[in-house]
Amino acid sequence: MPYINGIGLISPQKTVDTHEFLTEIMEYQADFLKCIEPVYKKYIDPIQSRRMSRLIKMGIASAKISLMDAGCDMPDAIITGTGLGSVEETEKILGEISKDEKFLNPTPFIQSTYNTISSQIAIQLKCHNYNSTYVHRNFSFENGLLDALMLMEEEMAQNILVGGIDEMTFNHLQIIRRVGQWKKEPVNNLKVREYQTPGALAGEGAAFFTLGKEKTAESYAELLDVLTLFDIEQTTSIPDVIERFLEKNNLSRPNIDLLILGVNGDIQYDPVYYQMSNDFFPGVPQAWFKHLCGEYYTATGFALYAAANILKRREYPPIMQLNDLQPSSWKNILIYNQLRNINHALMLVRAIS
Repeated sequence: MPYINGIGLISPQKTVDTHEFLTEIMEYQADFLKCIEPVYKKYIDPIQSRRMSRLIKMGIASAKISLMDAGCDMPDAIITGTGLGSVEETEKILGEISKDEKFLNPTPFIQSTYNTISSQIAIQLKCHNYNSTYVHRNFSFENGLLDALMLMEEEMAQNILVGGIDEMTFNHLQIIRRVGQWKKEPVNNLKVREYQTPGALAGEGAAFFTLGKEKTAESYAELLDVLTLFDIEQTTSIPDVIERFLEKNNLSRPNIDLLILGVNGDIQYDPVYYQMSNDFFPGVPQAWFKHLCGEYYTATGFALYAAANILKRREYPPIMQLNDLQPSSWKNILIYNQLRNINHALMLVRAIS
């Protein structure tokens, strides 16, 4: 199984500096959480940057941060997961078409395709190796990780750059809010569970991980396994799935030291997490993360960043605590995320021995 050797994360928190781990928590009263972007000229030529969309710049910067963190110059593969792609550029080109089709700017059209992010990273790195993009809603990042796991199992790559990236726009916020997926009013992100209202707090982020077959002195953790499940309510139950998932990796419930859940403040769907954790993992420390980054299709990139740092630093930030229990050891972390009780995803992360 691959080692997480480098991480690059641009999020609504101050996560660009890989030497820090949630030391200064950002509090917002907002409709959605927007990323704190770095100074891009550190990572991208300013002349080239002028023609790039915000999402592409976030992707390139977080990818380069991850590679620098891992001390890797050239990955054997670049894999990106995105639920929305460059939605801002798509909105621009559609807006221009609806107003006047005579003088269309080709740049938004070129940058509106989903695989633009992965392609631009490859161009920046001059990387001609395997390059793929997954667009599977909130399975996008997980499917990218599964692809990386298979490439390594088949010995087709030694170092793989895998990322999950999504942006939020005002138009998308307004449209999806109509179906009840987002909060109707601005909320405090750190108190989002206290509102007891339907909908989640929207967010965005760009997370890239450099996975390697060999561990280094600076490796964070080991990515053991990833599992995705769609609409399983009629065929099985989440506890049964988790039990089989753990057995596959020679683990059982007592082996899980920390459970990271995708709780997002949605009163309608958060009980899915609470029921599963209370029934299947009683007495296990629980954490959450979406009050820090918001809800978006590839938000589990933030969860994997948190799990890897927790295992490496043996620190459990109080801001992430969901219950009052503290881990007694730092070996195995299980991440569980779900979208409206339809899409379910599991990730298992282990400390480096």
